[in-house]
Amino acid sequence: MHILVVRNDKLGDFISSLPACRLLKSVLPDSSLAILVKGSISELATASNLFDDVLVDRPGDKWFRDRVQLSELIKEHEFDAVLTLFSSSRVGLAVRLARIPYRLAPATKVAQVFYNHRLRQRRSRSEKPEYEYNLELVRSFLSDQGIEDIPEPEPPYLEFDSGQIRSLRQEFCRQHHIDPGHRLVFVHPGHGGSAGHLRLEQYAQLIRLLASSHPFTVVLSAGPDELDLVRKLSALIPGIPHVVYHSTEGLVAFARHIAFADLFIAGSTGPLHIAGALDVPTAGFYTRRRSATALRWQTLNSPERRLAFAPPPEAGEEEMNAIAVSKAAGEISRRFLAATRDAAS
Repeated sequence: MHILVVRNDKLGDFISSLPACRLLKSVLPDSSLAILVKGSISELATASNLFDDVLVDRPGDKWFRDRVQLSELIKEHEFDAVLTLFSSSRVGLAVRLARIPYRLAPATKVAQVFYNHRLRQRRSRSEKPEYEYNLELVRSFLSDQGIEDIPEPEPPYLEFDSGQIRSLRQEFCRQHHIDPGHRLVFVHPGHGGSAGHLRLEQYAQLIRLLASSHPFTVVLSAGPDELDLVRKLSALIPGIPHVVYHSTEGLVAFARHIAFADLFIAGSTGPLHIAGALDVPTAGFYTRRRSATALRWQTLNSPERRLAFAPPPEAGEEEMNAIAVSKAAGEISRRFLAATRDAAS
């Protein structure tokens, strides 16, 4: 069977599809699995080694021509089934025009009319993690294939060669004159288009509180357009051992660096979700807005390897200033930094 999974939105959304794709590969090892993603994510999708084909969605300016081009891209692969994990009318029309026999998507809005199999999920209620909604669709598909004994996938969902990651860490420490025995705590203040984020002063306070009790080196990570932001944070933590890592070599190179972190701290943004998929310990900061809660965008790492913080109930949903940084620092310290490096990594 030739199966297409569609998750052509943001990085965090793609990461949330990995457990579902891992489940498909494990239950149907003889099937061919492809995924449709945005161009910026295609390199990471290929590096995940989960997919036999990676299709790149390149939206066009002309409404009609864009839909035809997307349907032609999909049709040439002669898929037997498509699982659209989060549908839009654009994708729905394209897969219908591609005449894929089995088409499954959430039963939501107008887009559902293009599918001959639908699953009611009510994602707008945000009652479970995004990756669980994706898994529900895969379980429904497998059930339709007569498969009932469906295992639960387990992290990590993104892996690199461990020897290569050790060598990369050693080289990173050498370049930045870091004691190889030091734990590396990544702090990523960039937020892209994600909802809500800590102020730089809050990150600086958090770093100072953590550093007062435990020896480690802070790695301030910056995406291609975030270097100025990280430099401002660097200026707020004088005297605390830290280096700046500016990711300019693509998403896979960034993910490989995240893989050797002992702890990754960030808002609910793509890099945090990469860390979770790698089963790196994470501390994430979220709003309480229903569509962006810590539950809805829970990271993929093991439960004991993740912490989440949000504004208290008495504060506004997106009032990130109300998060008690000192309390968060205490929980992070107890969970991840009080243990030995071996236990944390």
